[in-house]
Amino acid sequence: MLGDGKGDGAVVVLRSGDEAVAAARGLAERSAAGAAGRDAGRVLPWEQVEQLSASGLLGISVPARFGGAQVSVAVLAEVFRRLATVDASLAQIPQSHFVYLDVLRLTGSEAQQRRYFAEALAGRRFANAQTERAGRTITDDATTLRPRPGGGYLLTGEKFYCTGATFAHWIVVRAALASPGGPAVPDGAPGKALAFLRRDTPGVTVDDDWDAVGQRTTASGTVHLDEVEVEADQVVPFTPIFDGPTTYGARAQVLHAAIDVGIARGALDAAVTQVARARPWFEAGVEQAADDPLLVQQAGELEIEVRAAEALLRAAAAAIDTAERDLTDDSTTRASVATAVAKVAGGRAAVRAASELFELGGTRSAAGPLGLDRYWRDARTHTLHDPSRWKVQHIGRWLLSGTRIPRHGQL
Repeated sequence: MLGDGKGDGAVVVLRSGDEAVAAARGLAERSAAGAAGRDAGRVLPWEQVEQLSASGLLGISVPARFGGAQVSVAVLAEVFRRLATVDASLAQIPQSHFVYLDVLRLTGSEAQQRRYFAEALAGRRFANAQTERAGRTITDDATTLRPRPGGGYLLTGEKFYCTGATFAHWIVVRAALASPGGPAVPDGAPGKALAFLRRDTPGVTVDDDWDAVGQRTTASGTVHLDEVEVEADQVVPFTPIFDGPTTYGARAQVLHAAIDVGIARGALDAAVTQVARARPWFEAGVEQAADDPLLVQQAGELEIEVRAAEALLRAAAAAIDTAERDLTDDSTTRASVATAVAKVAGGRAAVRAASELFELGGTRSAAGPLGLDRYWRDARTHTLHDPSRWKVQHIGRWLLSGTRIPRHGQL
């Protein structure tokens, strides 16, 4: 049963970036204690999600003229990083929420912006129904909005990897437009749009069938759409976002990078705790594990890699904020390159720190009840989201020949 989006009381109104970061810090502290248990038992974080709604964090990107704090991308990235240090699943759940608020900012009508931004400010949660299992690539959509006699559309299809859909008040569905009046995209591809549907809309069914090795409590399952009636004012154009210079993809990706960087820091923090409990290796000739020179070397190398990832995340967020003050092909390319660099570095740091956590902590750190394997499982699962190998290619082409980054949602 969905909550009202307000937790146990009224939604807090956050007015600044400092307030947003403080709210994220508080939510992370409250969520930390039960994170390992939720992961072990695949207990969905309903209480924590309701606290997220009540905290006011879901409205922090809403433009100021609609009553939001309109925080910088730097603040958004820091909010996600802090949440991911304690629970990568909890941090993942609202990622799509902010991505689709950005779509509204870019292509929504005044009336749509007023309606849906108000929902976000009230703590209502938006989730994605974007990718399909059956398509040749993740960009293929068989799900289609067909014109309905008398106005509006009918929507039929099936979506997978629908992160947060179980918790959502609104599910945002990406679909091809069958209407000849739909927005045009290059190379004759059909126009695409986003349908904003109430979670309880007739014909919408959500299956909590997500069973990945990591991020086990994101509820990233399947959404079934059976002849769903959609009004015209629920449909927001999608493809026009890429008609000109845009930070849409960079904004989406920097939040993913923040999750990876948060996992890396969380794993390293856990390693420090385990080192304090570990016995020293007998050949080291020291009284405590923290004095083993080989372990000290490994810990120092990890701290350097994690700090580098954190710095690159901040640089990417700053580049996006700079680009949005003057949107050009050059400024948005620089923002996308910086974000791709941060995403690659964050992913590498997360997987390495989550693995070497056990080398630092020793055999005792592998005890099942500690649940420390969740850092590696979360890192390994989340870093598959967008292949780093392609980001490295785009970075290299830009560096060597000045090739601009393609315009799509993964860059």
